[in-house]
Amino acid sequence: MNKITFFNWLLVCGLILVNSFGQTQRTWTSKTDQRFKKMRTLETPTRFDQINNQQEWLSKAHSLRHNILSSSGLWPFPEKGSLRPKVFGKIDRNGYSIEKVYFESYPGFYVTGNLYRPLEKKGPFPGILSPHGHWNYGRLENSERCSVPGRCINLALQGYIVFSYDMIGYNDSRQVEHHLSDKRLELWGIGSLSLQLWNSIRSVDFLQSLPDVNKDQIGCTGASGGGTQTFLLSAIDDRIKVAAPVNMISHDFQGGCTCENAPNLRLDTNNMEIGALMAPRPLLLVSAQGDWTWRTPRIEFPAISRIYSLLKAKEKIKNVQIAAIHNYNQESREAVYSWFDYWFFKKKETLSVMKERSFSVESPANLLVFFGTPLPKSAKTQNQLVTYLESKAQEQLINLFPQNKKSLKKFKQILGPLMNHSLAASFPIQSEIRQTTPSQFSPKSKFEFIIGRKGRGDRVPVTIWLPKNSAPLSATLLIHPEGGIGINRKATSLLKALLKKGHLVMAIDCFNTGKYKDIPNSSDTKFFTTYNRTPTSLRIQDILTGLAYLKNRKDVSAVNLVGLEEAGLWCLLARSLAPKLNTTVVDVAQFPNHSDQAYLNKLFIPLIRRAGDFRTAVTLSPTSRLLIHNTGNKFDTSWIKHLYKITDSESELQVEMDRLSLSDMASWIQ
Repeated sequence: MNKITFFNWLLVCGLILVNSFGQTQRTWTSKTDQRFKKMRTLETPTRFDQINNQQEWLSKAHSLRHNILSSSGLWPFPEKGSLRPKVFGKIDRNGYSIEKVYFESYPGFYVTGNLYRPLEKKGPFPGILSPHGHWNYGRLENSERCSVPGRCINLALQGYIVFSYDMIGYNDSRQVEHHLSDKRLELWGIGSLSLQLWNSIRSVDFLQSLPDVNKDQIGCTGASGGGTQTFLLSAIDDRIKVAAPVNMISHDFQGGCTCENAPNLRLDTNNMEIGALMAPRPLLLVSAQGDWTWRTPRIEFPAISRIYSLLKAKEKIKNVQIAAIHNYNQESREAVYSWFDYWFFKKKETLSVMKERSFSVESPANLLVFFGTPLPKSAKTQNQLVTYLESKAQEQLINLFPQNKKSLKKFKQILGPLMNHSLAASFPIQSEIRQTTPSQFSPKSKFEFIIGRKGRGDRVPVTIWLPKNSAPLSATLLIHPEGGIGINRKATSLLKALLKKGHLVMAIDCFNTGKYKDIPNSSDTKFFTTYNRTPTSLRIQDILTGLAYLKNRKDVSAVNLVGLEEAGLWCLLARSLAPKLNTTVVDVAQFPNHSDQAYLNKLFIPLIRRAGDFRTAVTLSPTSRLLIHNTGNKFDTSWIKHLYKITDSESELQVEMDRLSLSDMASWIQ
């Protein structure tokens, strides 16, 4: 090649790089990766994203509901066993009765509480769930700021059947500690929130099982943590027809307890959007001037009201603000009585104020379910319950194990959303990708620049090496745990072999690797995984962003992915969210993929075990050419081999116990 031709070739290469995504890419400038700096917490102010039309909201609402169930470990939905309810100890009072109740939400795990019924009235009656919140005495709290028995008595006098039940760790619910949470359990979606939300779902089942309850008229109200339970339950269970979360939905405080925070629950969302999932069913927001809901009339209420307007249900949402500190006091209770009365009884008549009647609260002995008595013999301990939930999750996965192409489709429909939510990543569309102007280095076929996604704050360093042949090209993305530096230090022979084959070769510095290695982040922040992606999830996203860049280049005809050392694990997971790749080569680093501790030590991703880990990830991917090596009899590939067999793709899969040489890898890549 003479000098003029070589110069023209370099000029064309540069123009191709610069113009890959049009004019907007040339004007984009790189700054520090904002993912190192902008960590969300439960007190980070948030906004309600602009929703332009009804269909846009319905699509987002469907995704949000799936996300809540996934974060709670409730997707796929658990099997509903027999409640085996016990209702006893009835006390008749003037106009109402109180009974003690316990039933099994899971076998051997008991929901406990009191049932308040109207006397001398004819049913069936609307049913009301009454979650209590973090008051000192739970469902027995009777103070000026909050009287749980007082509201239950008054609702019974007004013609409702009310079930007041314990949060876990309160009063009679003493099988599991209230602050149940640790990183291992996050792998499975098990914790206080998941147990309480399931108890709430089963409490609806219990109310509907009562012959004197109108099954189509179920409401829910609670304050503080009980308010969180109210709007979470209302969001995912459309059997709740009227809801009144009190002093909880806020744009700048999302709830400070483990029972209000679950892994991935509020990634890119907040309580305002979750509360809006009640639409178009009637929703009353009760706020207080003296807590974090003090701006509800100006911020939260208008934001949620816009969704009601889109659904042509503007009259079904209302806000009442009380001049008090954090509470569920008499004035707040009377606002809720009036709201329930309007929607359950008066319908289209004028909303009027329902005044509270005086009441006397029973002694604890008359309300506590297990007062002076032990738990039933079948009651599970905390460890036994956790073991049971993990085994049921594994059982669900095995039962969905695809045996043919038809069952494979069902598997993908059910487990796909869960894996997507667990990895918390996505394959970017072309309009999302941004890049800086490439810098040219010696040799002159090497270029460096930064890519990222619009509005996401990510900045991913890229190095591209161009071969001597012309487009269209095969492109190979190389991922090393040390980033591009690792490629230069440890994989130069692979790089040269691919260039010799005529491949465009690209390396990126995934999150906190390469140039950005060891930049501090705040992953130890309280409830970090509720609001932020883990480093592993961000690395998976960067791989997807890199693949999207290559897929959208006009001079690239096919894309390959190679993961070296432990980065092979990131690549194998990223592959589940990417379009079909030509060839994938991954070093699985002898990772014991059925060990919780291994995920905690090297690959922490919330919900990954509940989602089915690598078994599900590979099953969701198109069965293109896949080379898995360095299994070391630790990384189990039996599921993967079965998948390739039932899809008639056995020739596309190669599994090697030992780590392959760089030359062997190069020869396998087309």
